[in-house]
Amino acid sequence: MARPPRQHPGVWAPLLLLLLTGPAGCAASPADDGAGPGGRGPRGRARGDAGADEAVPRHDSSYGTFAGEFYDLRYLSEEGYPFPTAPPVDPFAKIKVDDCGKTKGCFRYGKPGCNAETCDYFLSYRMIGADVEFELSADTDGWVAVGFSSDKKMGGDDVMACVHDDNGRVRIQHFYNVGQWAKEIQRNPARDEEGVFENNRVTCRFKRPVNVPRDETIVDLHLSWYYLFAWGPAIQGSITRHDIDSPPASERVVSIYKYEDIFMPSAAYQTFSSPFCLLLIVALTFYLLMGTP
Repeated sequence: MARPPRQHPGVWAPLLLLLLTGPAGCAASPADDGAGPGGRGPRGRARGDAGADEAVPRHDSSYGTFAGEFYDLRYLSEEGYPFPTAPPVDPFAKIKVDDCGKTKGCFRYGKPGCNAETCDYFLSYRMIGADVEFELSADTDGWVAVGFSSDKKMGGDDVMACVHDDNGRVRIQHFYNVGQWAKEIQRNPARDEEGVFENNRVTCRFKRPVNVPRDETIVDLHLSWYYLFAWGPAIQGSITRHDIDSPPASERVVSIYKYEDIFMPSAAYQTFSSPFCLLLIVALTFYLLMGTP
């Protein structure tokens, strides 16, 4: 059987090129240019059908239009602000004094009947798992602290302080008393720290482990200690001498496993409560009564 003559590829190449680029070109399909039978436009819409044109929005396919629409959708709020608002910061939860003596221990120093927002000094503690949560508050714009002491005197004490700095923040710092001088210790056992400065008061809350590796500057809180209470001004975020010469302290050692609500009157409210003053009042009263004719 005779084979058909072999076609040379060079014969058809110019013809294909001419068909693709010539005036006739490739005929557009009815779906592409709307020139199909019956004058239908894209997606079967009739030419000149205004309602149909409005029903199907047309978008510019340029990158600039796409970027503008994306920016409007992603970054502009309804009010037209260029950036979304920052999420709100959780406010500092107020210290509850109703729980004092029940689910936490409290110390109040100041006016009788004062609370965490009105006492000169306030401290609470409670166990949470393997930690002790402390809450401190004082009438100061500088710092408020609690010290853990073996003898009710300053010197060789583990101190936790909440310090209000120049940027308005309240930071939790760890100190060790060397005589009357507090030395900051870089090893800080505090965690879950939060603090606020409001109404000329420094208030803070933090947790600290009950058991810690043996260290001269950090005591084990499962043991009982005298608590030293102090507060005072700060200069550029550094603590200075406390406000009163003899800061108050707990009368006896404190156990974190025992919750009490202890009130200590400040100096302004101790005048008529001391035994000497009471004796003086009785003597004056007796003298006046005996001296009256």
